[in-house]
Amino acid sequence: MDTDSSKGGGRPSQPDPGNVESGAPGHSPSDSKDLKKTILLALGSLGVVYGDIGTSPLYAVKECFHGTHGIALTPANLLGVMSLIFWSLTIVVMIKYVIFILMADNEGEGGMFALTALFLGKGAKHLSERTVKGLIFLGIFGAALFYGDGIITPVISVLSAVEGLNVATKAAEPFVLPIACGILAGLFLFQYQGTERIGKVFGSIMLFWFTAIAALGLAQVLRRPEILAALDPRHAVFFFSVNRLHGAVVLGAVVLCLTGASALYADLGHFGRGPIRLSWNVVVFPALVLNYFGQTALLLENPHAAVNPFFELVPRVLLYPMVGLATIAAVIASQAMISGVYSLTQQAIQIGFCPRLRIVHTSGETKGQIYMPWVNTIMMVGCLGLALAFKQSSGLAAAYGIAVMGNMAITTIIYYYVARYNWDWPAWKALVPACIFMFFDLSYFGANLLKFVDGGWLAVSMAVLLTLVMVTWRDGRALLAKRFADSQVPVEVILKDVQRYKLMRTHSTGVFLSVSPTGTPITMLHLLKHTDSLPQRVILMSIVSTNTPFVTRQERVAITNLGKGFYRLIASYGFMETPNIPEILDIATGQGLNLDTYSVTFYVGRETLLSTGGGLMSGWRKGLFAYLSRNSWNVTTFFNIPPNRVVELGSQVEL
Repeated sequence: MDTDSSKGGGRPSQPDPGNVESGAPGHSPSDSKDLKKTILLALGSLGVVYGDIGTSPLYAVKECFHGTHGIALTPANLLGVMSLIFWSLTIVVMIKYVIFILMADNEGEGGMFALTALFLGKGAKHLSERTVKGLIFLGIFGAALFYGDGIITPVISVLSAVEGLNVATKAAEPFVLPIACGILAGLFLFQYQGTERIGKVFGSIMLFWFTAIAALGLAQVLRRPEILAALDPRHAVFFFSVNRLHGAVVLGAVVLCLTGASALYADLGHFGRGPIRLSWNVVVFPALVLNYFGQTALLLENPHAAVNPFFELVPRVLLYPMVGLATIAAVIASQAMISGVYSLTQQAIQIGFCPRLRIVHTSGETKGQIYMPWVNTIMMVGCLGLALAFKQSSGLAAAYGIAVMGNMAITTIIYYYVARYNWDWPAWKALVPACIFMFFDLSYFGANLLKFVDGGWLAVSMAVLLTLVMVTWRDGRALLAKRFADSQVPVEVILKDVQRYKLMRTHSTGVFLSVSPTGTPITMLHLLKHTDSLPQRVILMSIVSTNTPFVTRQERVAITNLGKGFYRLIASYGFMETPNIPEILDIATGQGLNLDTYSVTFYVGRETLLSTGGGLMSGWRKGLFAYLSRNSWNVTTFFNIPPNRVVELGSQVEL
């Protein structure tokens, strides 16, 4: 569910590198190869996993001391804010995500939907139906918050990077917004080509980025080493005791140093625990800490640098190259988030929370490389609209924090239930870390709510709207399935009628697609009613989604011979996969059913939904579901069925 999501590359072809041991002397050559693979994956994760959090230094410290809610630049406040940043990174990112949350993998995959599916696989059996529904709703809302994060990240990252030009020359100020909008537009227009090639160099560029920001921070820390006193958490406590409500508002800006932390978990399936933990401990965490310490040390020396402390760290001769590097890093962070939104949407479609949308696979080798035109267009319009509406990165800071911390709090809640019921941890063992994490999550979330009217409403509004769409689609599908189930005829009745009335059987094979893996498809009943005949071979095909990310080819298809030329075929797909009819028929042929994609006829239904009001869904929600259904991607193309082999049978269904 945080998407979430899964960004950039595909799943590792070898076992989780997190289990690879140190390449010490005496180990076999295979250990050395595994260590090399782990290091390469760790390098790749710098761009995909840490692109977002890696660009947070561009704006996090600035938002604490500059702008509408900036705090006074006193030594005590500088030490207090720096202490908050350091311990936030340590507790929330390192302890919560790197150590604990990464353990909650769903067959190697992570993210909000993966976490919720993991819980539904086992833990849901121990809880009431009401509790399970509540947790599913939280998972949907958490994913919706990630979408808000996905739209805000490109805007705030690119704007913050380009705003570095203002430090170099005031003459650049009128051009910052147009340049940022041009970069954003180009980024989205490039998506259709895929990111496989450029993704290979993401890690190297981000390694250079982290090295550069670490060097800049270290140079300033050596000038003012007294800033290292912020390692003492008492400075954070003193900060709140002195500033009180204003301190809580500033805490909402401190949250910006945590943006992108959820990507640690969302990209678990692409890189594995080992590489993600390695890159965090060796590169990302030291670089971020050094740069944040460097920025606050600079403010101790020069309070006027608060307007843009990140770029004020840069020597004048290197300012323009650093703006260019920051812009490239921001684009990488944005690309990772965009790919994550694609992946999250693909998961939502597969598990029934989103209408079918066109999915273009941009790589023949890497499953994770997809492009979704409709989603891309919506994101581009949303990002450009936000940039033009807020004009500066500071305006988006409030909205950003609510989306990030809301997602993190929901992750903590579902993680508790996974630990308690999936792993059978004692209540105290599951509660202790969950309560600690929730204390920090709710503190940050509450601090950002104080800035609700300054932009926080944006993330909440987007999340509520998307949650409404996903819940309506889920409930509408359930209602439609119930209507079909009520009008279904047991397949045994049809088999008896075939024998009793000697129905005409044409010399062909008909595949009837059905939502339900039981009963008789409505499309077959319509064909029988209008033609009084059936194909010689009848395949009742249902495609079902599992609570696991992937299903092996051996377990993909289950075939049951019902007799008299009837077969029940159930194809299972994980929530990280897209169903493919030719693949299903190929597997079925291997199991002896002998189905050729170009010699069978596919019968699919096209329903006209009539919103009648009443029932469990209100009339306006039924109308919304009908609208979504009309505009969803057609079954033929989505399942990769040859269009010249399809017969559509229409029907009207009252919701």
